[in-house]
Amino acid sequence: MFLKSVRDIAKPQHFAIIELLKRSTGMPVAELGRALKMSYMGVKQHCLDLEKKGWLDTWRRPVPNGRPEKLYRLTAKAQALYPEAGNEMTLELLKSIQDIYGTSAPEKLLFSYFGRKTEAYLKKIKGGSIAERTTAFAKLRNLEGYCSEAGFDPAVGLKITEYHCPLKEIAAVFPSVKRMEEQMFNRVLMTTVHRHEEKASGLTKYVFVIPTVAAQSVP
Repeated sequence: MFLKSVRDIAKPQHFAIIELLKRSTGMPVAELGRALKMSYMGVKQHCLDLEKKGWLDTWRRPVPNGRPEKLYRLTAKAQALYPEAGNEMTLELLKSIQDIYGTSAPEKLLFSYFGRKTEAYLKKIKGGSIAERTTAFAKLRNLEGYCSEAGFDPAVGLKITEYHCPLKEIAAVFPSVKRMEEQMFNRVLMTTVHRHEEKASGLTKYVFVIPTVAAQSVP
């Protein structure tokens, strides 16, 4: 399945378009063209090709004046290109542990998992300011497939935005995963972090805000 998926999007431009769309909640052709430094018609043709193969679809975003804007977004098929921890076997194992050892058993196992992940992150991120730790943490998470990036919003402060969540399916069954992930961010960044999800056009991005350092910016 994965090899077939790669063959379908073997053109470098296809990879670039998918990566840009993954880090958004949909983009129009003109915006994709500016980001890729390509002509409108060139990008349009690549998008049509990806849409025909089932990687993209479109939706129309209302605008204050005029006709709704047409945006391209990724379909569920594109999830095969990004790591997932919430596969069927993992969920079945957690449910079996729950049946055998009680309702709290899966959460204890997940708590242990996040504890180990936290310690592994702390070994890789040493000292520095909160802004530096935020940047380093986002880079680590990005390498793990979270499509993560650090940024600064004058209204709220530092933040890490992630456009993919390998634990999404597990969190849907065991919502405490969200709280554990937020606590992990607190420990790694050594400050208060607020996790929230933003949904648009059927897509979700995960934002971790660090409001206590609103006066700083990411280097």
